[in-house]
Amino acid sequence: MKRILLALCIMQLAVSAEAQTALKKVYNEEINPLEQIDQAIGKAKTEGKFVVCQVGGNWCPWCLRFADFISNDSTIRKVLDENFEYIHVNYNPSKSENEEKQLQAKALMEKLNNCGRFGFPVFVVIDDEGRLIHIQDSSYLEEGQGYNREKVLRFFRNWTPQAVKK
Repeated sequence: MKRILLALCIMQLAVSAEAQTALKKVYNEEINPLEQIDQAIGKAKTEGKFVVCQVGGNWCPWCLRFADFISNDSTIRKVLDENFEYIHVNYNPSKSENEEKQLQAKALMEKLNNCGRFGFPVFVVIDDEGRLIHIQDSSYLEEGQGYNREKVLRFFRNWTPQAVKK
């Protein structure tokens, strides 16, 4: 009986691990995150949008779950596309291979008001002038092993340029 339970536990772990790795990796680990943010701010300004930085990494299952979640919901995608430059900002100082990457990671956290204190993913809203206007702890958007659609929509709708500039 113990062997059967052990085998079942091992199978469950294998299935869970495979499910996590099946999610599409969305963070570009090669680009400079500070330049990525600056480019998004420039584009947002010309289009009358704000920037949402989903800060995390391909190492973070919750980050990949969120990326998958929003890509599969047409209402959320519409709100994002109409109001934001949405970028996945890679943060992974533990795997930094060189001093330059470590300095970038430190500078990123300084620029984003140490947003990593909330865990990952964390969402940083930046206005069209480049000012950080909100940091969203993603745990408030979670439900079970995923995200709550209504909470996510409320978060994004409350930080659109139209909502903030009223």
